[in-house]
Amino acid sequence: MKPLHTSSGDLNTDRRADYAEMLHASGDHPAAAELLLGALELAPQWVMGWFRLGEMQEAAGAFEQAAQAWTMALKLEPVDRLGAGLKLQLIGKAPASAAPPSAFIETLFDHYAGTFDEALVDKLGYLLPDFLDQAIRAARPGRFRLAIDLGCGTGLMGQRLRPIADRLEGYDISARMLGKARAKGVYDHLAKADLQDFSHAGERADLVVAADVFIYVGALEGIVGTVAKMLAGNGLFAFSVETLAGTTDFALQPSRRYAHSAIYVRKVLAANGFSILSAQTTVIRQDRRLPIEGLAVVCASLGDV
Repeated sequence: MKPLHTSSGDLNTDRRADYAEMLHASGDHPAAAELLLGALELAPQWVMGWFRLGEMQEAAGAFEQAAQAWTMALKLEPVDRLGAGLKLQLIGKAPASAAPPSAFIETLFDHYAGTFDEALVDKLGYLLPDFLDQAIRAARPGRFRLAIDLGCGTGLMGQRLRPIADRLEGYDISARMLGKARAKGVYDHLAKADLQDFSHAGERADLVVAADVFIYVGALEGIVGTVAKMLAGNGLFAFSVETLAGTTDFALQPSRRYAHSAIYVRKVLAANGFSILSAQTTVIRQDRRLPIEGLAVVCASLGDV
């Protein structure tokens, strides 16, 4: 994948964009948007510029103009590494989708890989790996012959799984996150994979974990069905979701993450032959100093559905 251009490639455009960012940061969103729109006349192919224009116009309350800017960003780069399509959905200018663009997820985590552990653990109070680790040990004490960490990231969950796994495999969409995980030396095997079309050709696992991963998946039927096929009989599946109140299956949040209802989670698990061993509410992390509530689930495979 080609690198994402944060510069327009034109010095005058970049200078105007920098000034627009200063105005935006000061709260003068209309002036910022007007200045950046003028700058884009010099660099009309600059995807990042159009995306930022949409954000400035959104902050100014000009949603129609924001939609036009994000539509232009999407037209210039259909793979949508910036998630313009998700922004359009959130303001009601595009139909809801069942999954985010894979390129957006890959770009997001490639960008954050260098500071991910520090930001998530130290600043956002991320304790989910410890919580899931305790839930797994409570559900089934002892060791697992093969454990698979889906969306392994930098290996925060893998560090907890290593003491209880004879073999530990990790899969993630971000090459840079995998590089950080590899440096920790806790996995026997790491590979790049997109969970939206993931398949596993190896032997069946005794434990599959997806910690804070389904927030970037959306509809769960596909991945849960895949996990069911990956697990040995009576194998464990441990995962988390951000909690969505009500009976709607799942919904895209302003954070551009997905939340899922407990009813939907239970329905998908039952349809794929899982028996829930524990389902506990917990605070997954902080976001803008507010606790994000989630559901941590450990379930057992009952065999082929």
